[in-house]
Amino acid sequence: MLSTGLPQGAVPKLERPGPLRERVYETLLELITTRALQPGQHLVESELAGHLGVSRQPVREALQRLNTEGWVDLRPAQGAFVHEPTEQEADQLLTVRTLLEAEAARLAAAGATSAGVAELEALCDRGEQAVAERDVDLVVATNAEFHAKVMELAGNLVLAELAAQVDRRVRWYYTPVARQRGPRSWAEHRSLIAAIADHDEQGARRIMREHTEHTRETYHRREGA
Repeated sequence: MLSTGLPQGAVPKLERPGPLRERVYETLLELITTRALQPGQHLVESELAGHLGVSRQPVREALQRLNTEGWVDLRPAQGAFVHEPTEQEADQLLTVRTLLEAEAARLAAAGATSAGVAELEALCDRGEQAVAERDVDLVVATNAEFHAKVMELAGNLVLAELAAQVDRRVRWYYTPVARQRGPRSWAEHRSLIAAIADHDEQGARRIMREHTEHTRETYHRREGA
């Protein structure tokens, strides 16, 4: 086990085409978002480079970019560390998420189609199965897909662009509470689908607002907080 906390071979060598620094950045960001790299964890350039099969330069560039975006903290004479979000940071982000997604739910209900509702129901089926199988990674990924689909059905490109800017951070905060939210979260999704299918704009908005508020509250009450 290396000090980065990743078993040897856990991260595949980067072989896809495209700018190397961008691929390194995306890989590290995904590892942080999914908490394979935990908040507060020391990130050693040479070890990350070894995991990824690249030189230290693109790793250094990626860490600098991640620092600029608030995912990584660069500490003088100590190195790079995964950022540890404060309660205030989480509260601000999840509050903004509530505003964006409540409006998206309203718009989705306004223009609901049977095909769109069916897609939401299929995602809900998958999420409930993941909860039953205790597959937290799949729960988190499917939850993100479900909310992205609601945003897509809203049909507002500006709203979708704003939501995309906070999506990865939402996943970051949702991962440690996904197990606690469990079946209740997906029951709330079912209620939301029903409101969207009924073209109940205000009902969909209220349900989504309450749903995202429950996640925010659970995050603040999480174990180890």
